[in-house]
Amino acid sequence: MAETNIPLRVECTAAATALIHKLQAQHGDLLFHQSGGCCDGSAPMCYERDEFMIGDADVLLGWVEAQPFYMSAAQFEYWQHTHLTLDVVKGRGAGFSLEGPEGVRFLIRSRLFSDSEAEYLAQHPVQKGVQH
Repeated sequence: MAETNIPLRVECTAAATALIHKLQAQHGDLLFHQSGGCCDGSAPMCYERDEFMIGDADVLLGWVEAQPFYMSAAQFEYWQHTHLTLDVVKGRGAGFSLEGPEGVRFLIRSRLFSDSEAEYLAQHPVQKGVQH
């Protein structure tokens, strides 16, 4: 597979890009973590980078606008065949995520990887417990 065709596990829309830049200007470096449930459902959560501790139970899926995007290793077992697109919609977001006061919330849109994407990604495992 050519270098330009390397499949990404996570990308973002133009709306998400604009919001990330706005939040980064307000808060500095950010970190995303895909919530696995509980009080915030399965929402992508945005934090100041030094406010969320990554451990061995987390995997680095990739980067969105130079900000790391993580998911728990247990949740990744279910989602490993899924491409994630970070997007933004109007509405009240999660109480702990930085976009809450903006009147919008991040959300994930997803699709299954193609056979060729899945084959490539199976040969290039995610990194566990990497703090950036």
